[in-house]
Amino acid sequence: MTVSENQVRRHQHQFIDGQWRAARSDRYVCNVDSFTGEPISEVVLGDVADVNAAVAAARRAAASWAETSAASRCDLLRRVSVRLNARAAELAVEVTREVGMPLKLSNRIQTQAPAAAWATYASLGETFEFESSEGSSTVRRVPVGVVACITPWNYPLHQMTAKVAPALIAGCTVILKPSEIAPAAAQVLAESLEAEGCPAGVFNMIFGTGSTVGEALVLHEHVDMVSFTGSTAVGTHVARLAAGQMKRLSMELGGKSASVLLDGADLARAVRHAVSSCFLNSGQTCSALTRLVIPRAVLPEVDRLLCEEMEKLRMGDPMDSATRLGPLATQLQRDRVNTHVDRALTAGAKMLYRAPTSALPSTGYFVAPTALHVEPDMSIAQEEVFGPVLSVITHEGVDDAVAIANGTRYGLAGAVWAQDKGTALQVARRLRAGQVDVNGAVYNTTAPFGGFGLSGVGRENGRYGIDEFVELQALQLPPAQGAGSKQS
Repeated sequence: MTVSENQVRRHQHQFIDGQWRAARSDRYVCNVDSFTGEPISEVVLGDVADVNAAVAAARRAAASWAETSAASRCDLLRRVSVRLNARAAELAVEVTREVGMPLKLSNRIQTQAPAAAWATYASLGETFEFESSEGSSTVRRVPVGVVACITPWNYPLHQMTAKVAPALIAGCTVILKPSEIAPAAAQVLAESLEAEGCPAGVFNMIFGTGSTVGEALVLHEHVDMVSFTGSTAVGTHVARLAAGQMKRLSMELGGKSASVLLDGADLARAVRHAVSSCFLNSGQTCSALTRLVIPRAVLPEVDRLLCEEMEKLRMGDPMDSATRLGPLATQLQRDRVNTHVDRALTAGAKMLYRAPTSALPSTGYFVAPTALHVEPDMSIAQEEVFGPVLSVITHEGVDDAVAIANGTRYGLAGAVWAQDKGTALQVARRLRAGQVDVNGAVYNTTAPFGGFGLSGVGRENGRYGIDEFVELQALQLPPAQGAGSKQS
C-alpha cells in the first residue's frame, strides 16, 4: 500500500534510554481510520534486541530514580500533565480516528481526563506514606524495580496513565509496550516525558506485537513486574509466562458486568444508565454493564424504555458532534461481535432491539446497537463481547438477582438500583465485583479499580494504584537504650 507522507503518521522510532532510536526491523503494521478505512499510521515493530536495550537502560536508571525525592518525581508528573493537556485536543482527533469513539467524548474521556490524572497522581505522591511505624519497626514502601507496562488500544492514554504515572511516583523505572493498533497516545506521552526532562532510562517505550515484544518483556529476567491490561485469554497466558520467575503481576482483564434492578427502582434512570455504560465507546470497554438483570414483572416496561433509549444511539462519523455511536476499532473486532450475536440467536436468544440496516453508515466498522433477551447460562451472557450488545435477563427476587449477577467467572464491575439507597447498598455488598455503582453514583477516579476472578489481579487508580508498584520492607529496630530487649 502506497500512501503519501501527508496522509499517514509514521512511527519509526522507539524511545529507549532517553533517545529516539530508529527501528532496525522492516516489519510494520498499517492502521486505518475506523470510519473511513483510509490509512492513518504505520508502526514499525520492535524486536527482542529493542527489549534488551530498554530493559538494560531501565535497570541502569533504577537505583538513582528510586533515590530521587518524591517531590522531584511528583514535579515531573505535574509538568507532564500540563503538557498532555496542551495537546489534548490534537490527540483526541487521533484517538477518535484509531478507536472510533465520537470526538466530543474523546476530548473529555480519552485525553482530558488522563491528562488531569497525571496531576492527581502528583498530589497523591506528595502525601503517599513511603515510611510508617509498626510497633518497634519502620515499614518502608520501596519500588518494585523495573516494570513492564503492557496496554491495550481501547482507552490508550488512560490505560498508560493508570500504569506509568503511579509506577514513576513509586520510584520504578518503566518499559511501556502500547498497542500497535492505537499508537498516537504513546507517541505523545513519550514526547511529553522527554520534553519535561525525564531522566534517561526511567521511561522507555517500544512499539511491537504481544507475541514478540510483549513476551520478551514478560520473560526477561531483569523485569521485576508486569502490569498488563487486556483480554482474559491473553492475561492468563502472560501469567503462565511470568510464573516461572515469580514475577510481580498486576492484571486488569475482562468483564461481564451486571446492572441489577430491584423492585421499586427508578426504571427510567436505571435503563438510561445501563445504555450509557453498555454502549460507551461502542461497547469497547472492559467495565461496561453488558447485562441488565431485572424483575420479571417489569420486563414490558423495561423493554419499552430500552427501545426508546437505543433509538437515540445515532451512528455516524465520529467527528460529527451529533454522533453518539461510532465504529469499532477494526474489522476483526466488528466480525467478532457479529459472530457473538449470530451464535446467541442460534442458541435461542430473542432479539429485543437492533438498529435497522438502513441506519448503518456506508463506511466504518459499525455494529448495530443490539439488545437481546437471554438466559443467564447462555454464552452471550457469560462471555465478554466487547461490542455494542446488551443482554437482558429476568430475575425472580433479590437472591436470584444476586446469583445471576455473580454467575459468571468475571467480577470487574456492577450496579444496583433500588427504591432506597440502604436496600441498594445491602445488595451491592453481596456482589462479587471490584466496584459497584449504587443508584447511579458518579465514578470516583481515586477509588480502587480492578476485579475478582477472571477480571484480574491487583488494583489501579488513586493511592491503591501506587501500592501496586511497591514492596514492603520491615526494618526491625532495637529498643531504646535501657528499655530492655526481647528476642526469639
